[in-house]
Amino acid sequence: MTGRDTPFGRPLRRRHGQGAAGRSTGGIATPPKPALRRLGTGLAGTVLATAVALTATSCSPAGKEDRAGEKAATSSPAAAPLVPSEGALLGHYYGDGTMEETDARIGTAPGIHLTYYGWEDDWSDSEATRDDFSGGRIPLVNWEPFDVDFNDIVDGSLDATIEKQADGAKALDKPFFLDFAAEMNEEEGWGGHDPELYIAAYRHIHEVFDRRGATNVVWVWAPNVTDSPDAPDVMSYYPGDEYVDWTGVDGYNWGTSDPDFAWQSFTELFRDIYGKLAAKGKPVIIGETGSDETGGSKPEWIRGIVPGLKEEFPLIKALVWFDVDKERHWQIGSSPATLAAYQQMAEDPYFTR
Repeated sequence: MTGRDTPFGRPLRRRHGQGAAGRSTGGIATPPKPALRRLGTGLAGTVLATAVALTATSCSPAGKEDRAGEKAATSSPAAAPLVPSEGALLGHYYGDGTMEETDARIGTAPGIHLTYYGWEDDWSDSEATRDDFSGGRIPLVNWEPFDVDFNDIVDGSLDATIEKQADGAKALDKPFFLDFAAEMNEEEGWGGHDPELYIAAYRHIHEVFDRRGATNVVWVWAPNVTDSPDAPDVMSYYPGDEYVDWTGVDGYNWGTSDPDFAWQSFTELFRDIYGKLAAKGKPVIIGETGSDETGGSKPEWIRGIVPGLKEEFPLIKALVWFDVDKERHWQIGSSPATLAAYQQMAEDPYFTR
């Protein structure tokens, strides 16, 4: 998505383009940075406590292969770290109000909190990350390497930065999601749409983290739901089973305010890429999603999420809503009917309590 703020207030020039009949970049905008709070126990605390228990063995050094810096491939989705014992986790990007306001609007506290950081931002020591852990949320750290030459990652020139991040991650001593260089198959084209270079950089970072003992990191690999025109196929960027704990995907229903776009239901939007991700046998996280209001019923779109997860996408174990009025009206409060539908969805027992 273009022009998000980091938690440090610097706008990032992110991309977002996807549609059924065409691809387009969104206009530049600056959503408010995620508001912070000290959260109490309850839903979010229960989610994190369960996640920590599930991660105790799967993220430990004993779960690695003999080869230095490589994790053993996950034998089943349930064995991966942070996978709920049943159903799926619900997450949120707070771009339309404070956490207090938004959680009151939703009627519950989502268990995952999505935040964005630039290459050198100290995300492990940020107030957002600390607040998430103290409040029982699972951080989803989206680490964006803007203005970084991936060759410099691969040859070790940037190891000082990577080692600092790894040491900070290890010091957290709790499991959390790290989504490095997401949507590599879309317009940002991390590594210049060179899958070999992208994979080498991803693996190098992973290996540095392992050498530094940051085994509490849960590695997410999350492409866009749509490839850029003339770019390699999405799965050509896959770093390998030893380097990925969860696969993921970012995707939006852009509605019909642009004549090149068509309305897509939740299942229509994710069906094609889900088949590719499911073939890896790992849990899947929808790292960003939302729907516009124009061209169909957004409340019905939201009401289709839980049935879609249950009936068509059983490997999707987490879903994160991008709650902000930006290129489109993604926010959950874009209409009273939309908010009512979202509240009902968030209360569904399928989302882990």
